[in-house]
Amino acid sequence: QVQVVESGGGLVQPGGSLRLSCSVSGVAFRIYDVAWHRQAPGKQRELVAAITTGGTTNYEYFARGRFTISRDNTKRTVDLQMNSLQHDDTAVYFCKVHSARIGKAYWGQGTQVTVSS
Repeated sequence: QVQVVESGGGLVQPGGSLRLSCSVSGVAFRIYDVAWHRQAPGKQRELVAAITTGGTTNYEYFARGRFTISRDNTKRTVDLQMNSLQHDDTAVYFCKVHSARIGKAYWGQGTQVTVSS
C-alpha cells in the first residue's frame, strides 16, 4: 500500500521559517520524481517546487530564493525548507510522488501552513 505523508506544517509569523517533510512508503522511491504543491483558500492548487530522481530541482517564481527542496533516498523523504514566509504562503501544502515513465502518481493528504502575526 502506497503512503505519502506530509508533516511539519503549522502557524508561523511573517518572516519565519518552516520545514515540511514528505515521507513515502510502498513504492520504489528512487524511481519517482517528487513535487510540493499548495492550495490556498479559494484558489487552484499550484506547483511550488519539484525534484527529479537525479536531484534536479525546479522552483516556481514565488519560491525561488526562499524555498529549498531536497530528497533523501535512504530515508525515503523529500523536505521543503521554507524561509522568509509571507501571508501569501498560507495554504495547504501537498506532496506528489509521480513517475511519467510508468504512469503513476500519488498524493498525500496535505499539511496546513498558516503565516500570521
